[in-house]
Amino acid sequence: MSVECYPITVLPHLAKLFREYTELRTAPADAPIRRFYASSPFDDRWKQGTKPSLQPDRKLLVDTLTAQAVGFNAGESTFANLDKLRDGARAVVTGQQVGLFGGPLLTLLKAATAIRKAQVASEAGVPHVPVFWMATEDHDLDEVNQVALLGKHGVETLRSTFADHKQQPVGDLKLGPQIEAVVAQAEELLAYAPITELLRETYTPADTLASAFGKFLTGVFREHGLIVIDASTRAFHAMGAPVLRYAIEHADELHVAVTTRGAELASAGYSSQVLVNDDSTLLFLVDDHGQRLPLRRPKQASGERAWKAGTHDYSTEELLAILETSPERLSPNALLRPIFQDAILPTSAYVGGPAEIAYFAQCRPIFEAILGAATPALPRLSATLVPPAIRTVMDRHELTLRDALVTSDELSQRLAARAMPIEGKRKIAAAGNALDEELKDVERWMSAMDPNLGKSAGVAANKMRYQMNRLRRLAANWQLEREAHLRKHADAITLNLFPKGIVQERLLAGIQLLALSTGDLANLLVENGEQDCPGHRVFDI
Repeated sequence: MSVECYPITVLPHLAKLFREYTELRTAPADAPIRRFYASSPFDDRWKQGTKPSLQPDRKLLVDTLTAQAVGFNAGESTFANLDKLRDGARAVVTGQQVGLFGGPLLTLLKAATAIRKAQVASEAGVPHVPVFWMATEDHDLDEVNQVALLGKHGVETLRSTFADHKQQPVGDLKLGPQIEAVVAQAEELLAYAPITELLRETYTPADTLASAFGKFLTGVFREHGLIVIDASTRAFHAMGAPVLRYAIEHADELHVAVTTRGAELASAGYSSQVLVNDDSTLLFLVDDHGQRLPLRRPKQASGERAWKAGTHDYSTEELLAILETSPERLSPNALLRPIFQDAILPTSAYVGGPAEIAYFAQCRPIFEAILGAATPALPRLSATLVPPAIRTVMDRHELTLRDALVTSDELSQRLAARAMPIEGKRKIAAAGNALDEELKDVERWMSAMDPNLGKSAGVAANKMRYQMNRLRRLAANWQLEREAHLRKHADAITLNLFPKGIVQERLLAGIQLLALSTGDLANLLVENGEQDCPGHRVFDI
């Protein structure tokens, strides 16, 4: 099996904050990035666990998780890990929104990383179990009701419909009879691969987005003992109530801490992942109509701040009463969620992607205020998976991942240029090099005479270079007409590895790669989840 390792910077559009965090191994001691995180992704001390000020009730926790595991059709390995958790094991936690059919590939990469990190920590003498936190309380339906699969001529987006959705938490939405047609579409696109059997078993009309996702993910990693949690229930919210209570009672000081941290990030040249407005809080409230609304604290004429969700006003006492009687109605936002999560679970480390790693820079002051210490954040496995047919084409043209991270037109031009007769390549290269050298001499001479004349010369020279490049494209297009298979190869490579100009792991469904794999993909990802390569990996599947 071919395994390639690239620096994480091979991927486009990475935030500076995440990029520098993943490069901490070589960062200087006074690098600004160090002040925003509790540890480095290369620091193994997380395996010893932290001792936050809030400790979970293990019996209640495991009893509740066990009931959910039964509902998710978990296997023996999961129940064995629940026993370990009951006996004092700690957790490596990750999570994701409950995307249709398991969501994009990055969902599998997160789960595999958490599993492998838990294994490594256990082998080091400190028992750990992997936990996957389903973000079922989010209310943005468009982020979870669709999935991207490969069709004959491009990426096809399948969608489930929920006509009556009005800002309710998405996890509770029932799939209904309409899901059967969407499953049938997926089966056809996936060529009825064995994984579609699990799809049919888990995405049924009687299931919700949360239960289907939980069953599917549990099934994919059945042999690895992954524990899946839906923390939207009253029981889990009661366990995390101290965090929600603190966020209500100390809303103003937490807001100051978060806005101060945002200013610090900005002054260091980083951007905040979560936008914090003047009236923002860390909480959401499910109102009497079942809609999940952000709680805000706008200033009144008196200068005081009042709680508001939608058009309804609440006092602090009213919110505390809701927390006491119906804790499931209050939920954390993205910045508070890691703290809420770690009040429920005995977390040693959280495995996240670029966005979540950025959250951790913002929410460290909240961690320290409520739990006393911030949980270490570990980057998930980042990978591009190459199906056998695509590997054959790439090898034929001697292409690497870097070659594939372009548009199909760009790759077609590159393949055509390579395929041109050697005599033509030499003539075009010689003409281009000679033209460029002569133009540089002319530009220098004219700039020496007059700076403005030099600028005009530069503009004219660039027009000539453009025409030279046009000659190259004309020759390449002629070659493409003679060898039409080159464009087909470029289309296939970019469609699989860089679909729609988006990195594969962020767009294509994990189930797509499970269907294309010729082996045990879940096991392959777990085996490589320790990330001997700290950047981006390429696997043949």
